[in-house]
Amino acid sequence: MPELPEVEVVKRSLEKNIRNLTVKKVKINDGNLRYKVNNLLISKLVGKKIKKIERRSKFLIFALDKDAYILAHLGMTGKFFFVSKKNIKFKTSFYYNIEEEKDEKHDRVIFFLGNNQKLIFNDVRKFGFIKIYNKLKYNNCTHLKNLGPEPLGKKYNFEYFKKYIFGKKRNIKNILMDQKFVSGLGNIYVNEILFFSGVKPSRKAKNINDSEIIKIVKNTKTILKNSIKFGGSSIKDFSSDNGKKGDYQQHFKVYGRKGKRCSNIDCNGRVIRTVISNRGSFFCKRCQK
Repeated sequence: MPELPEVEVVKRSLEKNIRNLTVKKVKINDGNLRYKVNNLLISKLVGKKIKKIERRSKFLIFALDKDAYILAHLGMTGKFFFVSKKNIKFKTSFYYNIEEEKDEKHDRVIFFLGNNQKLIFNDVRKFGFIKIYNKLKYNNCTHLKNLGPEPLGKKYNFEYFKKYIFGKKRNIKNILMDQKFVSGLGNIYVNEILFFSGVKPSRKAKNINDSEIIKIVKNTKTILKNSIKFGGSSIKDFSSDNGKKGDYQQHFKVYGRKGKRCSNIDCNGRVIRTVISNRGSFFCKRCQK
C-alpha cells in the first residue's frame, strides 16, 4: 500500500498536470470499488474546474468549483494516469510499466478534461475508492475528521508525542501506524524510522524515553522528506510524472532485508523479521533496544 511519500509525489504530479482543467465528461467502466461510485454525484462534476489538489494522510483531495470535492484513496493497487492532449500517457502512480491492453481492463473511472486531456483511475484489486462530496459533507467526512497530525507538520513534535504515549501499553510500532496518532505512516516507513532511532518495534510505548522520542520525531521527518525527494518508493516500481522511477527503496536499511547484515558499519548483526501487529517487522536486535 502506498504511504505518505508516494501519495505526496502523486499529488504533486496531478497538481502540475490537471489543475485549472474543467471536467467535460465522466465515464464509469466499473464503479464497484471499495465503495461503489455514486453515478449521480460524479455526473454533477461535469462543467466544474479543478481548482486545487491536496493530500491529507494517504488521501488525495480534489477541490473543484462550487464547493465540490473528490476524495480518492489508492488502496493497494490504485493509480492515476494522465493522458495529454497529444494522447501521451504519463505515469503518476505505482505499476511495473505501461501496457495499454493490460491497463485498459482495469481502468475504472475516466475523467475527460479540457484540451482533450484525460485523468484515469486504474485499480486492479479495487481496494481504492473515489467519493464525491459537497462542502458540508466534506467538512464532516469520517475518513478525514479523526486523523492525527501530519508527520511533516509542526503539531507532530516532542510534546505531542510524549503526552500521547504516556501510560500506553501498546507497542511503539502499533502507535506509529495508528492514523489517529499520526497520519500517513505505514509499515515500510515505520520500520525504517525505528531502525534509525535505535528503538525495537515491540517496545511498549510507555517505556520510550525522552531522547528516543526526539530521535523518532526527527527521523520521521527526515526519512519522509528524503523519500519524497527520491520520488517515493514501493515494493513495485513507482514512476513520477516525468517517468522517473522512485528509488528510495534502494536506501532501505532494514525493510525487506531479512537475514542480511545490519546496515550500521560497526554492527555485525543480521536483520531479523518477525510479525508485530499482524505486519512484517524488520529490525536489528543489536542496534535496536
